[in-house]
Formats: sequence, C-alpha cells, structure tokens
Amino acid sequence: MEERVSPREVRESPIAGSWYPGKKEQLTAQIERFLAGVTPQELPGELVGLISPHAGYAYSGQVAAWAYKQLTGRSYDTVAVVSPSHAPYGGRVLVTRLRHYRTPLGLVEVAHDLVAGLAKEAPLSLIDQDEEHSLEIQLPFLQHTLGSFRLVPVMLEDQRYTTAALVAQALARVLEGKRALLVASTDLSHFHPYERAVALDRRTLEAIGRFDPEGLDRDINNGLCEACGYGAVVAVLLAARAQGAKRVALLKYANSGDVTGDRHSVVGYASLALTTG
Repeated sequence: MEERVSPREVRESPIAGSWYPGKKEQLTAQIERFLAGVTPQELPGELVGLISPHAGYAYSGQVAAWAYKQLTGRSYDTVAVVSPSHAPYGGRVLVTRLRHYRTPLGLVEVAHDLVAGLAKEAPLSLIDQDEEHSLEIQLPFLQHTLGSFRLVPVMLEDQRYTTAALVAQALARVLEGKRALLVASTDLSHFHPYERAVALDRRTLEAIGRFDPEGLDRDINNGLCEACGYGAVVAVLLAARAQGAKRVALLKYANSGDVTGDRHSVVGYASLALTTG
C-alpha cells in the first residue's frame, strides 16, 4: 500500500492525463505496450546511465522505451534524473523542496539527504512548486521497470557547461558507492523539416556517441546542432565518466514525423545507454 504522507509534502503531477495517461491501469498498459515493441539489446559492462526523450508519450514514449527496456532485470536504489527547466523559476540549478513526486503509479521519494550533499558543491535552489514536464515524464517508466527507488531530481535552468560540470561533480560525489542510475532528459532538434532535423540530430548523436560532453557543448553553442536538454546530457556524461562509464550506445532514434507522418516540422528523439564496457 502507498505510504501515508501529508499532501503538503507531495509534488502532484500537472501533466498526468495529458502528456501521459492519468489512470494507473491505462498508464501501465501503455508502458507495457511500448516495452513490448523493443528488441532487447546486449550492452557491454555495467549500465551507468540513460539518455531519454521527454515529449508526450504519444510522440516519444516508444523511443523512451528503448532506454528503459535496459532496466529489465536490473536494480538501482537511487536514480538521479537531470532535466532542463523550461520555465524561469529563479536559480541556476533547481530541486523540489517537497518530499515526494506523485504519478498515477504512486509516490516517488525524493532523496533529500543526497540533495543536501549536492547543495554543498552545486548552486542549488529549492522550489516549492513547478510545472516541469521533462523530469516528471521519466518517472512512470522508472516506477514500472524498477519498482521502488529514491529520486535525486535536478532541473537545470542554467545549462552552461560550467554549471553542468558543477552538477556532475556533485552527483559523482553523493552517488559514490551507491547502486545508482543517472538519467538525462532531453529532446533533440525542434521544428525543422524532416531531413534537416535528421542532419542536426546526427551531429548531436555523434558528439554524444564519442562520449564528448565538451564537443557537444561547443557544437550546441555554435549552432551546429540542437538539444533542449543539452546541459542535462553534459552533466550526466561527466558524472557517468566519473563512475567509470566509457561507452555510449545509441539504442533508438526517431522524430515526431515518424510518429505522425507530418514531416514539415518535427522534433527529434533518441534513447542512449552509458556503460562501463
């Protein structure tokens, strides 16, 4: 049974019922359908991190499932999800002040002891309320595949390399010795014709595939590619490197045009895995 907590301690979902199904049974069925559509892939070494898209499940859920399928048979006590912040709440790095996130699949405990450790090294601001979809959208997949875990939820309002590097350093310190998974939440290019989007996304994925956070940041800032959560990806790449990750595997790429058939203006999505092998 779900533990009893005060409603004042819970960050309620602003997107359940729109970005993904609002009922437990419907949400579970959709996630299971997405996961069933994934071809299992063997990865070398230990799985340290994932990169997953954050559009509504109707658009990017099937791509996200390629990342979360990798969690089958694995267990993690702690998951750090790093996302962009799409709204200006004030501060460079944001974490909810509340004790739990709620989705239709139940409560997720925020690991505020680890958040306190992050605050010693990163410019952290605690916020009371947020509408950020890009972090929450990862949670139902995590709940379904992992069951119970504690969450370190990090939203980057400042995605510059210097801030991402500070977050990565802090994450590596607080997660050291723990059975922890890193997740970066990002979509890729936005609102280009299909072929242009594919070319831009190829450049992004090449930098990530080289395990080159510095090169990714440089290409983004030079306008050579796009990713709305590029700072989250940089932070997770750097933190995963500190935890021994050496390789990145592209699991799946698609864009909204592949889903809707409208190729005039699309958004890119990809799932990737960061491993030690």
